[in-house]
Amino acid sequence: MKMNAMIAGALGFAVVMLNPAAAANAAEIKVISSVGVRAALEELKPQFEGATQHKLTLAFGTAVPLKRQIEAGETFDVVILTPALVEDLVKQGKVAPGTQSDVAKAGIGVAGRAGAVKPDIGTAEAFRRALLNAKSIVYSKEGQSGTYMASLIERLGIAAEMKPKTVLETRSGHSAIAVVEGKAELGFALISEILPVSGAELVGPLPAELQNYVVFTAGISPSARDAEAARAFINFFTTPSALPVLKSKGMEPR
Repeated sequence: MKMNAMIAGALGFAVVMLNPAAAANAAEIKVISSVGVRAALEELKPQFEGATQHKLTLAFGTAVPLKRQIEAGETFDVVILTPALVEDLVKQGKVAPGTQSDVAKAGIGVAGRAGAVKPDIGTAEAFRRALLNAKSIVYSKEGQSGTYMASLIERLGIAAEMKPKTVLETRSGHSAIAVVEGKAELGFALISEILPVSGAELVGPLPAELQNYVVFTAGISPSARDAEAARAFINFFTTPSALPVLKSKGMEPR
């Protein structure tokens, strides 16, 4: 993360805290976000609201379907999706140019049922064996982690073997939940989507040589009800109090 962004975020946060007029100018900010940021946002929400008096309304889903909703007319103040999707929304006039800002990133992990024997996934070859030995696997049909897993399985040369035992999850952020439900032995999702799931356990991240990070980018709507408040929310991701929350939820700052 760039130091100037951290300083700007911290200064913006301090100004709000010291400005008694902030409460009088409190705004409601509607945030549409990829489910990969959900755990962090839900913990940051009361901190941001308490510090600024602004109120957050949060809506979560899988990035690609959320983009389709926005293209169909869904209103928002701030959107958090992947960089390419936000950039396309800028081109369509759905996100104000120059408001894009990377806020966090998350790697892909392997989910198993809590208490189950964990397979060895420490190397690319071990990971390949774990896939072949698994009775079934699950990943998102449209999510970024699922798209990557499909391409990775192809790259490992085991697509034909994995196809009959692969479940494509259509529910937003439910790949780890599908493992808990017994629909698959192993699940693949962003680490930030695995850690909050009761009954699921993080087997581990993908091996370093196979890992892929999904970046999350925020943008502001041209018709945002309070663009300044929306920007304050985005800047909040760079404040000292936000960084440990991101890390505890399986994310890394950008």
